[in-house]
Amino acid sequence: MSLQIPAFDRARILVVGDIMLDRYWSGQTSRISPEAPVPVVHVKANEERPGGAANVALNIASLGGQAILLGYVGNDEAGQSLAKTLRARGVQTHFVTLDNAPTITKLRILSRHQQLIRLDFEEGFSGQDHSSLQAGFRNLLTDVDVVVLSDYRKGTLEQARELIALARDAGKPVVVDPKAKDFATYHGATIITPNLAEFREAAGDWVDEADLVKRGRELLIRCELGNLLITRSEHGMTLLRGGMEPYNLPTRAREVFDVTGAGDTVVAVLAAGMAAGLPVEQAMALANLAAGIVVGKVGTATVSVPELHKALQQHKAQVKGVVSEEQLLAAVQEARVHGERIVMTNGCFDILHVGHVTYLEEARKLGDRLIVAVNTDASVRELKGPTRPVNTMANRMKMLAALSCVDWVVDFSEDTPERLICAVKPDLLVKGGDNDPQKIPGNRCVWDNGGDVVVLSFVDGVSTTSTIARIQNMEKEAR
Repeated sequence: MSLQIPAFDRARILVVGDIMLDRYWSGQTSRISPEAPVPVVHVKANEERPGGAANVALNIASLGGQAILLGYVGNDEAGQSLAKTLRARGVQTHFVTLDNAPTITKLRILSRHQQLIRLDFEEGFSGQDHSSLQAGFRNLLTDVDVVVLSDYRKGTLEQARELIALARDAGKPVVVDPKAKDFATYHGATIITPNLAEFREAAGDWVDEADLVKRGRELLIRCELGNLLITRSEHGMTLLRGGMEPYNLPTRAREVFDVTGAGDTVVAVLAAGMAAGLPVEQAMALANLAAGIVVGKVGTATVSVPELHKALQQHKAQVKGVVSEEQLLAAVQEARVHGERIVMTNGCFDILHVGHVTYLEEARKLGDRLIVAVNTDASVRELKGPTRPVNTMANRMKMLAALSCVDWVVDFSEDTPERLICAVKPDLLVKGGDNDPQKIPGNRCVWDNGGDVVVLSFVDGVSTTSTIARIQNMEKEAR
């Protein structure tokens, strides 16, 4: 089945971490200050948004999930403002209020949708007595599906390892957005989501892709992590799991305005997807789509279910038609991470007729994506004789690509498509007519990968050869 947006309303996620308030002052800039060489911003609007762990919780609530937020705020106006905003948006707040530290607040000055400067008001929460936080965590843990630790190195999660152990004892998966240089801090987490800079601090620099994967696997073992999801900016995401091949997803962003809070959105959607019952790979795919949406917005932002639906539809429509083998393999990998079932067939398809169309429509119903591999002109001549093909390969591929049931059309020049089939490893290999599955090229690669080989029947009395024969007979009779 292809990736679907799950029902988030029953997903219960406890978010624990560094809570912040993001303030935005914006206005036009038309001159330089006479006092110093800096732009003068005529402030016309101000806005407040929850940031840090609060933004994670808000993203979950925006999806319709049940978000419970635990963390520190100061005994001040900023903390009260945060509580009011979050509760109004459906987030359950369980704040530990401190008299000896202010609510972490970040003020951004913007003009023409661009940040000019950021002002931070904070002292952090390092060295606090965390017993109240841990007691609150124990009380809330029973009634949630997934725990998120949102670490911004402000001190709230100094006891992250203890919290993870408590969650594991309770059978609750733990998703961590890390900031600590030593990932041993998050020992035993179900999945952590570092960006490249965070991964480099924890694993060291790498020389190539293979070395990156090697260092990631070493972290998995050393810290007893279930999964490592590396967010790689314009290079998308890489998921590493013990004993499995890496999953790579390209970025889905079309235009980047502001990356502020993108990591919050990734961890929120990932956790909500897991809490709603999605496998990690599919929750990752949703998080990747969400990240592509949120970086197109200014400031800390959230995504909605309708926006995710729209992004999914754009994904399904984006890569389609005649492709190279390289493009095909990349598209198949992404489709597979989205949970889509891949069907593949091959043939000459010289003169496209109702038998072909009926057969291809039936093949498409067996999965979510249909690949048609087409013989080159030279290979058709080898198979059918010097008078074939009637239509060139380019024309044959264009006709097939125009069919709504066909997703990708690719050519192959060998006598059989076995090499290509083994590269794609479809979930289902389909052929028509009286073929024997035991003799179909590429069958062994499909079976070894856990797939199947199916033979469908053609429409009786319809073929390219019979069509050519009828045309020739009509020409003879016309003479």
